[in-house]
Amino acid sequence: MSHKVSSICMKVISALGFLLLLQPAFSQYNWTALDKKLEDNQKLLGNNVVCMLWKGDSLVYKKEMGDFNSQTQAPIASCSKWLTAALVMQFADEGKLTLDDKVAKYIPEFDKNGKADITIRQCLCHMTGIADDKNFLKRILERRKFASLEEEVSSFAKREMRAAPGSDFWYGNVGLNIAGRVLEIISKKKFEVLIKTKLFTPLGMTKTTFTDEKGGPVNPSGGARSTAEDYMKFLVMILNKGKYNGQQILSENAVNEMMQVQDKPEQIKYAPKAAEGYTYALGSWVVEQTEKTELLLDGKPLNKPNVPYNPNVVTKITATATSLASPGLFGTWPMIDFCRGYVYICFVKKFLGDQRAEVHKEVKKIIDEQISSLCK
Repeated sequence: MSHKVSSICMKVISALGFLLLLQPAFSQYNWTALDKKLEDNQKLLGNNVVCMLWKGDSLVYKKEMGDFNSQTQAPIASCSKWLTAALVMQFADEGKLTLDDKVAKYIPEFDKNGKADITIRQCLCHMTGIADDKNFLKRILERRKFASLEEEVSSFAKREMRAAPGSDFWYGNVGLNIAGRVLEIISKKKFEVLIKTKLFTPLGMTKTTFTDEKGGPVNPSGGARSTAEDYMKFLVMILNKGKYNGQQILSENAVNEMMQVQDKPEQIKYAPKAAEGYTYALGSWVVEQTEKTELLLDGKPLNKPNVPYNPNVVTKITATATSLASPGLFGTWPMIDFCRGYVYICFVKKFLGDQRAEVHKEVKKIIDEQISSLCK
C-alpha cells in the first residue's frame, strides 16, 4: 500500500516539476495588454484566432479564441511565399542554382521578349518586370484555366514586360511561381512533393501542404495550407539561423541572404495597402531594418575610415532586415524579430484588410514593450 502511495506521489511530483519548468517562460512577462488587444479585436480578426509567441527556446504566449486552436488547418495565402523562398535557398545551399542565375538558363522560353535578364533573385522579390494585375480575384480566376504550374509559367513567358527586370517592385504571384517551376525542372519532381520532402518533413510540419484539394495547379506563391503550430516551427528555424531540433535545415548564410533588403521605397510601384511603407527581402516584407555603409575599392572593403580622394572608391549601403513578416491575404500574420529574439504568429481565416493589418502592427508594439532589443 505504502509503495503504491509512494509511486503516485512521485508521479504527482514529476508532473508538478514539469509545470514549474514551463512556468518561468510564461510568468516573466506581463501579457495583460496583449490579451486585451486581441480580445477587443477578436471580431475584427474574424472571431476564430490563435496567436503564439516564441522567445529563445520556449513558447511564452498562446491564446486561442473561437473555434481555432494551434492545430487548426487553414489556407495561409501569401505566407506561402516565405516557405517557397526557403526551398529555393535550400537548392542554393546544395549548389544546384544561384540567386543570380537567369531564369532562361532553366526555361528557354524566357530568353526572349525582354525577359532574358530576369534572375531567380528578382523572382523572389517581385522585380521581374513582367506585367501583372492588381486584382486578386481576377488572378485567381485566371489560374483556374491552367492544368499545371508548367503551363502557368509558360503563359508568363508570353506576357508583355511592364518594366525592365530589376528596375521596380510589383507585388504578385508571378515571380515566386516562376521560381517554383525552376525547382521542378532542376529536380524533375513536382513542387508540392519537393517542399514536403526537403522542408516540411525535416521540420515536422505534418499538417502543411501545397496540394490543391480541388485539383488545380500548385501555387508556390499562395497555395499552402498550414496550422499555427506548424508554421511556428518554420519561424523558429529561421530565427535560429537555419537550425531546428539540432538539424541544419538551411545554412546560416542562406538565412542571412533572406534578411537582405532587395529594393528601395522609391522602386515600389504596387504593394497591398497592408504592407505600404515596407520594403521587401526574399519572400517576406521588411518591417524593421538596419543599414551599413562601406567604402569599396576594386570591389574590396577599405578598412581605413579616412582615405585620400580616389574616383575609384565606391560607397556601398547594405540594408539588412532586423524584423520580417509575410502576411497572407486571409489574415494570418507571421513575424520574426531578430533583435529581440522572438517569433510570433497570429493565425486567422479572414481576408486581411487595412484595419486588421493595423491591429497586427499594434500587437508588435505591445510585444516589444515586454522584450528588449539587443541590437545597437
